[in-house]
Amino acid sequence: MLKHRGFPSRLPGTDYQFTIRRENRKKGATPITRRERFRDRKPADKRADAGFLSALIQHFGAEPFERGNLDAGRIGWLIGREIVAIGELDPTDYAQLLQVDFTAAEASFPELFATNDQPDFDWDDADWGDEDDD
Repeated sequence: MLKHRGFPSRLPGTDYQFTIRRENRKKGATPITRRERFRDRKPADKRADAGFLSALIQHFGAEPFERGNLDAGRIGWLIGREIVAIGELDPTDYAQLLQVDFTAAEASFPELFATNDQPDFDWDDADWGDEDDD
């Protein structure tokens, strides 16, 4: 399992997890399951989605990236919309290639693309997940 060095492990000041520490060797990777986003979701949940997408954009840009140690639950909120699989999706493969769909991302999270008033996720104070927990 690829560990994405420099990627934030969580949304600062919350328990919303962005990465996992180690792979599950007994059961395999947690399957990525598309989750429905209803209009009445809590603002904190929406902020976690925006924070995760912002981190993906900052870390990978438009380039394809390997799922690696990215949290399957967090990916599930964006998969098939703002995050798309490269090739056929294997939901249990740590090596699955994904990519940010910038058109869908801008439509769903226009605040991330605003030039003058982008949200501040406090990445400077964040736990960036550079620990070695092998």
